[in-house]
Amino acid sequence: MTRITLIAGDAVLPATLDDTPFAAPRPKEVTLSDYRGREKVSDLPRKLRPHGAPARLAARPGDITTYAPWGNLAIFVKPFGAPSRLVRLGAFDGEFGALLKSGRVPVRIEIAR
Repeated sequence: MTRITLIAGDAVLPATLDDTPFAAPRPKEVTLSDYRGREKVSDLPRKLRPHGAPARLAARPGDITTYAPWGNLAIFVKPFGAPSRLVRLGAFDGEFGALLKSGRVPVRIEIAR
């Protein structure tokens, strides 16, 4: 497992990435946008390609995921059934309310120190 922090403005949000080969590499900066009111998403400089991933995942608030067909980053803010080809990368270790504001949210991702 890899501990990371997501920095959104003044908020420092700790998270832990699962021990999976598709959780790395991590971009340094992304901009998260609302997607259907249930998640914040961002395209990545290089798409994640999770081969051998589980067929389905029931997403919970705070889950950090990728949707395999798009290879993007998706952070769930509301629960969501079990869509096909959604892969969990990790989750927040606590509150992540700084990401819940509407619109675009610039975020810096760092390895935790």
